[in-house]
Amino acid sequence: MQASTETLDALAAENRQYEKRFGHVFLIAASGRSGDEILGELRRRMSNDPAAELAEAAGELRAIVQVRLARMLSE
Repeated sequence: MQASTETLDALAAENRQYEKRFGHVFLIAASGRSGDEILGELRRRMSNDPAAELAEAAGELRAIVQVRLARMLSE
């Protein structure tokens, strides 16, 4: 992920806020996304209610696992 220092600092700070709000780390399938895009998604998802966010996080986790499995199977 390519990102400016400003974006990385914002991601770190807002990740802490996310974890306080939802009780778990922010999950996103980051492959191919810029730091600004990830930050935008984090900000958008902060407005989710806990149930909706858990569903989104589960979907992102599935995407992460699919990418990892595909990489493993292609080796």
